[in-house]
Amino acid sequence: MAGIDGKVVAITGASSGIGEATALLLAERGARLVLGARRSERLAEVVARIQQAGGAAVQIRTDVTRREDLHALVALAGERFGRLDVLVGNAGVGTISPLDDLRVDEWDRMVDVNIKGVLHGIGAALPVFRAQGSGHFVTTASTAAFRIVPNMAVYAATKFAVRALCEGLRQEAGASLRVTTVSPGAVATDFAEASTNEQVRAQITELRDRLAIPPEAIARAIAFAIEQPSTVDVNEIVVRPTAQS
Repeated sequence: MAGIDGKVVAITGASSGIGEATALLLAERGARLVLGARRSERLAEVVARIQQAGGAAVQIRTDVTRREDLHALVALAGERFGRLDVLVGNAGVGTISPLDDLRVDEWDRMVDVNIKGVLHGIGAALPVFRAQGSGHFVTTASTAAFRIVPNMAVYAATKFAVRALCEGLRQEAGASLRVTTVSPGAVATDFAEASTNEQVRAQITELRDRLAIPPEAIARAIAFAIEQPSTVDVNEIVVRPTAQS
């Protein structure tokens, strides 16, 4: 099944940023969407925009740290659209700070969302994909998975783990499943707001305001991977601003 039109796509972290941009773009191209996020009101606004434009979308509150929420997201796809073709694992958190800050609760949160959240998605969707004989995992990582810089040690570690998980999944997937990792650089989202270290938050905000690309650029990369013929697996895409080192 090549292209995007008619495919059923579930997206986590779909209420804003890259997730929202991806939902809107895929809807324009004919995908039927199952959207999940913790912020139900924001999610409802995205669904309303899609439906008002003639698209098909449903929503369910989804906290990726809760495995039952991922199973409910996948189940909703089956109930409403009869199948699930793509799971876009986009939910993530970046509470960036120096290790000396010892913000241990924030470290735990990043591990729970960025690593366990991906695993919960795999655990929910993989049996469905196997039963169908087809399916596509698309997971948002980060350029932090390639380059470690000060203040991002824990965040980078979680994104290194995401790349490792997705590569292992790809090797085990066989000929019927596809696995794509998309690693964005600086993107114009509210990513900086998660940091509770004021100095670090200011640094990230300055970088974003100076050179960040819009989330639609990442959405187009995700769409590119999805629209390929079933025999073509785009394994990794790195998308960063031209000016980013």
